Amino acid sequence: MATRREFLQRGVGWSALGILASPLIGCASARAAEPDAEAPPELAPPPDIFDAQALDLDFWLKPRTLTVIRPASGERARVLYWKDGEIIDSAYQELCHLLRDVNGKETAPIDPKLFETLWGTQAFLARYGMEQPLEILSGYRTRKSNNALIEAGVPAARQSLHIEGKAADIRVTNLNADVLGGLVRSFRQGGVGFYYRAGPRGGWIHADTGLKRTWKG
Repeated sequence: MATRREFLQRGVGWSALGILASPLIGCASARAAEPDAEAPPELAPPPDIFDAQALDLDFWLKPRTLTVIRPASGERARVLYWKDGEIIDSAYQELCHLLRDVNGKETAPIDPKLFETLWGTQAFLARYGMEQPLEILSGYRTRKSNNALIEAGVPAARQSLHIEGKAADIRVTNLNADVLGGLVRSFRQGGVGFYYRAGPRGGWIHADTGLKRTWKG
């Protein structure tokens, strides 16, 4: 396992090469990995490096900008949604739309605590030079859309918190599920599901604001 110093040096190096970090909004658009392209190595940091409980108060007092991609719709956005201790309503509505049910084409209120976890995860990673957007694979789901996933054999609970606007399935390009899930879990805001999948795009992490629990799917 890499030492703390080696991990940080490797992360900065990959970021500078453009392997680790995707362009932000306003820059050149990121290209999806070619199907036959060799995937860059995944990060595997020391166990003490990604722990949200080590964050100081200043981290939580600064303005919060969330940068996301919705692969299913091709949307990208960079949204300042919290400043001076308050949620900016128009920005909150924009984020709720971005996390809408893309298949069912319906929008619902998203639990603000979920945005707190998503932003915290992204902002924490940015401290180590990893500034790529969060990929939102699934946010809010209508019950009909959720049932359709179950019938198609996709992992989905019948009483999924996605239906209540309290869950999101996320991914960060080339950051393995153990690292991302471990970070999300360290915020202690709810459930964390680890979904491992092979391939250049890898798996994903389910994050919700329900009971604190962990599982693998």
